[in-house]
Amino acid sequence: MAKDLFTKEEQQQIVDAVKQAELKTSGEIKVHIERKCKEDVLDHAAFMFEKLEMHQTELRNGVLIYLAVEDRQLAILGDAGVNLKVPKGFWEDTRDVMISNFKNGDFAKGLSEGIIKAGEQLKEHFPYQKDDVNELSDDISFGE
Repeated sequence: MAKDLFTKEEQQQIVDAVKQAELKTSGEIKVHIERKCKEDVLDHAAFMFEKLEMHQTELRNGVLIYLAVEDRQLAILGDAGVNLKVPKGFWEDTRDVMISNFKNGDFAKGLSEGIIKAGEQLKEHFPYQKDDVNELSDDISFGE
């Protein structure tokens, strides 16, 4: 199972990064990890985005970080509200930060740094609201 690819400590590191990133934004960040991706990574990430109901946030400000570890496939998807606001090249910069860690075999660190970077960008366009509600669980979702 994909969950077995990360120690409990690594999983907590990733969840803590999500919590830290979301402290400064009303945006929502979700991490989904699988062992393999049997189709186009962007198509599958879009499928997971909907399956995880990420398109139902009030401001359409959800971001999915999808990783298929064994296939070395990564996708970062922002909802409509996010993609209207982030600058050109933002997702590529975030991806590059993550991949540099992945190349060293440090998936938890790469995911954590990517999450923090995404959170910084979300903060700029979707600042934290005092009445903010955490619309999506901060826990990692795992596929097979």
